[in-house]
Amino acid sequence: MAVTAALVKELRDKTGAGMMDCKKALSETDGNLEAAVDWLRTKGLAAAAKKSGRVAAEGLVGVAVDGTKGAVVEVNSETDFVARNEGFQSFVETVTSLALANGTDVEALKGIAYPGTGRSVGEELTNNIATIGENMSIRRAASVAVSDGVIVPYVHNAVKPGLGKIGVLVALESTGDKAKLADLGKQIAMHIAAAAPQSLSTDDLDPTAVERERAVLVEQARASGKPDNIIDKMIEGRIRKFYQEVVLLEQTFVIDGETQIRKVVEAAAKDAGAPVALTGFVRMQLGEGIEKEQSDFAAEVAALAG
Repeated sequence: MAVTAALVKELRDKTGAGMMDCKKALSETDGNLEAAVDWLRTKGLAAAAKKSGRVAAEGLVGVAVDGTKGAVVEVNSETDFVARNEGFQSFVETVTSLALANGTDVEALKGIAYPGTGRSVGEELTNNIATIGENMSIRRAASVAVSDGVIVPYVHNAVKPGLGKIGVLVALESTGDKAKLADLGKQIAMHIAAAAPQSLSTDDLDPTAVERERAVLVEQARASGKPDNIIDKMIEGRIRKFYQEVVLLEQTFVIDGETQIRKVVEAAAKDAGAPVALTGFVRMQLGEGIEKEQSDFAAEVAALAG
């Protein structure tokens, strides 16, 4: 596969590695982007793989809660100008409320009646595209619920209540004091917005992500020249550190910088007056995994690469 300037740029955005290192990594891996990320990491040239890449899409994330259930929806637009439009904001709010009431399957959601229009959600989306003159899409939706406890919403840098660029929901199961639970949930939600965990627990973490991390660590450890029994211990220690970086319950609470999240939740039982369990969360950041073409930079890379 040809190593294009655009591919070099994408790898550079993902890893922060130098341009020539990125070009070499892609050459070594026949243009396979994910393999090139791992190649850079084994050489110590990239700190970590960024699964979602550089955030570039515009639009809004909507968050809504009703009692013990909450929903988050991402609606994309081409420009931030449209995202600031009151009509677009109203559309995102309405779609989020409909997802909360009817479920988060996007295709099914498009078939639901859009209030006051005689159109479905999908038809209203098409109407907005025609009216505003810019492409839009309902990209994804997710929800969490508890049987007894609280669902706590948080929107980072909200443009208005329930709308912003990062939306978080935290599910706390407990019969305890709901106000105390809400306070705890707000702090954990802020932590999630900042720390971007990949899963709630180690059991929930994608096995593919773990094996990929392990493979990179094995190559790094072997390069040290140490014997296999020492390498095995090194790998296990580094996998534990990996869990502490990406698993919510294993992460260090950003609020105090020292307590593990699972310990924070355990300690909350005393204030709440009953055991507390963190049973789920959703973190949705606008444009995760969507890249916008940067032709000027690609041209610069092409010129430098000859």
